[in-house]
Amino acid sequence: MESLIIVLVFAVLIIFTLGMGVRIVPQGSKHVVQRLGKYHKTLSPGLNIIIPYVDTVAYKVTTKDIQVDVAPQECITKDNAVITTNAIGFINIISPEKSVYGIENFHSAIGALIQTSLRSIIGEMSLDSALSGRDHIKAKLKQAISDDIADWGITLKTVEVQDVNPSATMAKAMEAQAAAERERRATVTAAEGEKSAAILEAEGRLEAAERDAKAKIVQAEASQRSIEMVAKAAQHGDLSVHYLLGEKYVQAIQQAATSNNSKTIILPADLPAAIRGIFGGLGK
Repeated sequence: MESLIIVLVFAVLIIFTLGMGVRIVPQGSKHVVQRLGKYHKTLSPGLNIIIPYVDTVAYKVTTKDIQVDVAPQECITKDNAVITTNAIGFINIISPEKSVYGIENFHSAIGALIQTSLRSIIGEMSLDSALSGRDHIKAKLKQAISDDIADWGITLKTVEVQDVNPSATMAKAMEAQAAAERERRATVTAAEGEKSAAILEAEGRLEAAERDAKAKIVQAEASQRSIEMVAKAAQHGDLSVHYLLGEKYVQAIQQAATSNNSKTIILPADLPAAIRGIFGGLGK
């Protein structure tokens, strides 16, 4: 009976030992094996054999992409504006032994590295550049981190800047600035409209004055020609001169007579001669 128990114990021990020597690694993982406390090898997915009691699986590392979230943080731009930003990174472990022996906690270390790099990059940019330059920030951030984490056997697949927003105080200041800019543009537009209207009005007055001046010149030239014609006729004793002067005289008397405020009676300068002329004309 005792011998049977001993055989069973040895059988169980052998099975247990063989089980310790067989390692099945699932797809998407790698196992880091230590031999007597020292790194020995990395087991790939599938069936693997190790030496029981000598080799031990110290670390199980995933080879899938790992998401690293960076909490929102305040950053100060080059022009002393405060903005709030956060990011997200995706990493992949290509050398499990470096990731477990090179850094204590690569996940938190990479998150801290993204935070500090993000603050440094935004600190070199102006507010307007930071708000509109996500692609630039992403490229600079990936370049700054990739070299550092390569020593840990990790590659940065991509990093995205999720939000770049001004702080609450800065947002109010930007709204006030935008409102002031809109008011300034409205004032400039109104001033330009008034200026255009004034220019058009001045041009209209100038054109009217030029036309009025031309009309006066034409009238003066016509009067000059009339005077010259009258002067020539007077030199030759032409009766048309007397007729023209008489016509003007009669027109002046008619205008004075038709005026509502006129109370003056206009008589010829040589009344007796005028009367004699009238009676003389009747006698004929």
